[in-house]
Parts: sequence; structure tokens; C-alpha cells
Amino acid sequence: MLESLGEAFALVRKSGIDPHRYLNILTSTLFSAPVYRTYGPIIADEKQPADGFKMSLGLKDMRLALAAADALAVPMPVASLVRDHFIEGVAQGDGDADWSGLARLAARRAGL
Repeated sequence: MLESLGEAFALVRKSGIDPHRYLNILTSTLFSAPVYRTYGPIIADEKQPADGFKMSLGLKDMRLALAAADALAVPMPVASLVRDHFIEGVAQGDGDADWSGLARLAARRAGL
């Protein structure tokens, strides 16, 4: 979810739309789940929480999930892509950053 949320915010910002306006529309309609209400403002404000779930731990968990999927012959192409984005974040020095750093990666890829 954080990957797609980060990509959506990158598109919104690049389009010149106020990210808080987008967040309000998002969380007042279909996407009112806690993950959107918690991480949406963090991404909109471009904050980096000090006590969040580290990207390096997210990478570890993605690797474990993909190993289990591989053992059971379950294809998980989206999970593989997200794992690669975690690797990119860790390689760029964000290993200790909160996993909302996926949104920063999406913004950097968009030239923001």
C-alpha cells in the first residue's frame, strides 16, 4: 500500500495539486483505513518518522515472504517489485528510515 500511495503522491505533486487536498479526498472516501490515515499525512508533509518500521526490516520481511512463495511456487510479481524498491532505498542510505521512505523513492524517481 505504501508503494502505491507514494506513487500517487508523486503524481499529485508533479501535477501541481496540493497533496493535503488529495489526502483529504482520499481518506474521506474509499480509502479511510488506518494505513492511509496514518501514513498519508506523513507522506503529504514529507516527514521522516524516527520511530517507524525501518526499510531494512521491511526488506527482510519481503525476502522471507518471497522465499515462502518461491517454496510453494506462488508467483508474487508485485511483491518482487516492492522488494526491489526496498533494496533501492537501503542502497541509497534509507535502511534505518521509516518504510514510508518508499514514497520518497517514488518522488525521486519522478524528479521531485
